[in-house]
Amino acid sequence: MIIDCHGHFTTVPGYFRDYRNAQIADYKAGKTSDFSPAPHISDDELREGLEKNQIRLQKERGIDMTLFSPIAGLMGHHHGNEAMSKHWSRTSNDLVFRVSELYPDRFIPVCQLPQSPGADPRGCIEELERCVLELGFVGCNLNPDPSDGYWTSPPMTDRWWYGLYEKLVELDVPVMIHVSGSCNPNFHGTGAHYLNGDTTVFMQLLLSDIFKDFPTLRFVIPHGGGAVPYHWGRYRGLAHDLGRPPLAEALMENVFFDTCVYHQPGINLLTEVIPVKNVLFGSEMVGAVRCIDPETGYAFDDTKRYVDKLKLSDKDRHAVFEGNVRRVYPRLDARLKDMEQAA
Repeated sequence: MIIDCHGHFTTVPGYFRDYRNAQIADYKAGKTSDFSPAPHISDDELREGLEKNQIRLQKERGIDMTLFSPIAGLMGHHHGNEAMSKHWSRTSNDLVFRVSELYPDRFIPVCQLPQSPGADPRGCIEELERCVLELGFVGCNLNPDPSDGYWTSPPMTDRWWYGLYEKLVELDVPVMIHVSGSCNPNFHGTGAHYLNGDTTVFMQLLLSDIFKDFPTLRFVIPHGGGAVPYHWGRYRGLAHDLGRPPLAEALMENVFFDTCVYHQPGINLLTEVIPVKNVLFGSEMVGAVRCIDPETGYAFDDTKRYVDKLKLSDKDRHAVFEGNVRRVYPRLDARLKDMEQAA
């Protein structure tokens, strides 16, 4: 089975985005609670958008299943207040849940969390529990920068986050580190802020003893880990100079990287530097880069094509495409076993 660990519902109807823009405008006009419900999207509209886009590409590229979450760029945690973030997150998660009900063999739900600048991360627990315990979500996306570009929150290794981490460990749910948009004009969203976020969190983890406090907490750092694999020698050297344990000992039982790297040399480097056990197949297709590479004639985000060209053993190939993600997301593994038994 080919499982894509990184997908977003980017093909929602345009009027769902219009609703979000109207909600933000209402907040600026003084509406800080009792937010209007989102317009209903019919099952047929959901099917139409998905079958023309994600499902079509899944079939064309040989991907069986995708871990599916709300649009990262629309999380917009800097907008409004904590109440609005909770309302928007619930609305977005409910839509992803509907997709997983319509296509249970294609999409497994992952939730966004109702973060807000300065708000205690424990405020996310109610929505996390609802999604995981009531709706069957298998993971969550966590924004290390709810200010969306200005980094006003403590590092992710600070005890400020610990209340949320305790619940994640209790639920045995991994976290994908995922920023949203960038309000800071110095940082392009997908071209700079996303990769900066991935790199920044890895360095925070390197400097900390967080996994001594939470031995089973798991972070998936997307987009191939940002700059981390390319500068692996720098991070190994920094760990040594700073008196930190070796990376393999300190981090690599808890930190994982996806394959959302959009060229062959990048995928080659990722798998040469990062142990295979820490690499999860992901594409984020219909996401940040949607065009065709004029040098190859194939879509930049067709990452399976790059992985297929790697010189991996059958065992390692299975690990990247299926085994690792089932190990990192145990609720996914349990769900797949239930599906296999029911078949």
